[in-house]
Amino acid sequence: MVLRVTLPSWRTLLLLASALRVALVAYSEYYDALPTTKVKYTDVDYRVFSDATRFVWRPGQNLLGGSQNSNFAKGSLGAVIHVGDPYERATYRYTPMLALLLLPNEFVHPAFGKLLFVAADILIAVLLRRIARLTHVRNAEAYIALGWLFNPLSFSISTRGSSEAVLGVLVLAVLHSALRGDNDVRTAALLGLAVHFKIYPFIYGAAFVSLLSAPSFLSVRAIRFAILSVGFLALITIPFYLVWGQPFLQHAYLYHIGRLDHRHNFSPYFYPTYLSYPARDVARPTGVSWSSIFSFVPQLGLSGLTGLWLGHKRKDLPFAFFVQTALFVTFNKVCTSQYFLWYIWFLPVVLPRLQLAAWEKIALPGVWVAAQALWLGIAYQLEFERQQVFFPLWCASIAFLVANSWVLVRIMQAYGRARLREAGSG
Repeated sequence: MVLRVTLPSWRTLLLLASALRVALVAYSEYYDALPTTKVKYTDVDYRVFSDATRFVWRPGQNLLGGSQNSNFAKGSLGAVIHVGDPYERATYRYTPMLALLLLPNEFVHPAFGKLLFVAADILIAVLLRRIARLTHVRNAEAYIALGWLFNPLSFSISTRGSSEAVLGVLVLAVLHSALRGDNDVRTAALLGLAVHFKIYPFIYGAAFVSLLSAPSFLSVRAIRFAILSVGFLALITIPFYLVWGQPFLQHAYLYHIGRLDHRHNFSPYFYPTYLSYPARDVARPTGVSWSSIFSFVPQLGLSGLTGLWLGHKRKDLPFAFFVQTALFVTFNKVCTSQYFLWYIWFLPVVLPRLQLAAWEKIALPGVWVAAQALWLGIAYQLEFERQQVFFPLWCASIAFLVANSWVLVRIMQAYGRARLREAGSG
């Protein structure tokens, strides 16, 4: 799909995108401080990050206001190095690495983290351009500008204080290193770091097995890469466990495996979970349920199989990563707008390689947006008008799942047509 637009220089694009994001961060600080502000621009997650950072920075201080102070790291080395526990902050479900990255919030400015996420947002664009050059994508700057730098979804999420851009940098760094193909150890280390930061990038292991084993089913090189990736993951994770102990493993990893979210989200799983969720006066389940485990089967099966199928050629890795991620998000038991970024940041290097019909260029984004609009319209009635529309919302979630699946199938077909055309012309 060829995009022909006249744009400023690459440096100018980066400066404009940076200025836009910094201006939004500055405005968010002003707007949120107004006494008349009811709905703040800053995402609630950023307050969670900031509070967790404060707990780490101030060990031994009773920040909860209760009668007992438990703000000490729970690991065997926690008392030795005298550091606080980010998991004292309810709903902090991330690696302590994120809280450590935001430590300047405490001694520089509370908005430091937002600026860090903005910098990561811009770095994503830089990595995309390098990936585009390695895969010989033409007119890449136009796609990156429209698909990422000036995409309202990307700049609004980062400036509101979401950490997804940091994850994007790690994932694209893995892809960039893999496309260079000159250092398996570096790529494995980056993959281990990405999985430590957020569990889901482990799905790309299937694409690497296919790539490093081709044309056979499994090679020594692929096994070595897997061992290196797991080794680097352990090397990064074990020190955090020694300092922060079991709460780190529970909240950063195990919670996401056994998570049951009965609150409404794009996933159709929310409604069955809502119907079976215990009443307020009944204890919530604390273990990992079989239903929670089985819910992973469709997404992991589809992500793994497509990784093995599409990942055997190095130049197809961006598309393999995109399809794997889109399937993982679409079939996840919890699906929110922030998760869309996980596959959107691949689009600037995927779209130019699609052979789409004229109607598909309009229909595919139209269906994707329309399915979201339908869901959001019903969700508004539930959230703000307090109408009991759980069943219609569940139907909208199913429609969203079907729409996403159809769009993804059409994209895969368009990529296949383009690859056949390349093979024919070559």
